[in-house]
Amino acid sequence: MRVLGIDCGSERTGYGVIESDGRAHSILAAGTIRTNPAHTFGARLAVIARGLRDVITANGPEEAAVEEVFHAANAKSALKLAHVRGVALLALAENEIPYAEYSPLTVKQSVVGHGRAEKEQVQFMVRMLLGDRVPVKEPDACDALAVAVCHAARRSWTVKVVAS
Repeated sequence: MRVLGIDCGSERTGYGVIESDGRAHSILAAGTIRTNPAHTFGARLAVIARGLRDVITANGPEEAAVEEVFHAANAKSALKLAHVRGVALLALAENEIPYAEYSPLTVKQSVVGHGRAEKEQVQFMVRMLLGDRVPVKEPDACDALAVAVCHAARRSWTVKVVAS
């Protein structure tokens, strides 16, 4: 199963594509879609949409996973994140890719074994599971890979089929 993991952000949206049988995983692609904070928010959303469409075209994921919106202290930041998630879900729907959504707590539990893991622990475990090609210097890409691994391990009961 080829899985696309997405870690949404308005300045940096991470993506990671893995091949998995549910137990063994290998990395196919990972990176970060960067936007320019000086541009309008609409223009930044367009850059993210194009970037995700390119990743989908290049890698042909069969399923996807997106991190849920966490409760941010800043409502404006949470709203921007929700807009980026909407763009990600639209890109998946346009390509008829079934998806699931996971909380940060669930991703950490799946990858590290406990939901209160630190970012460095998640990065370490993602690297242990996927090998040296994990871009640990790109935390958003690493987080997206963690979301993909979480989905691969839990996929049998969480997939939302996209209606055509």
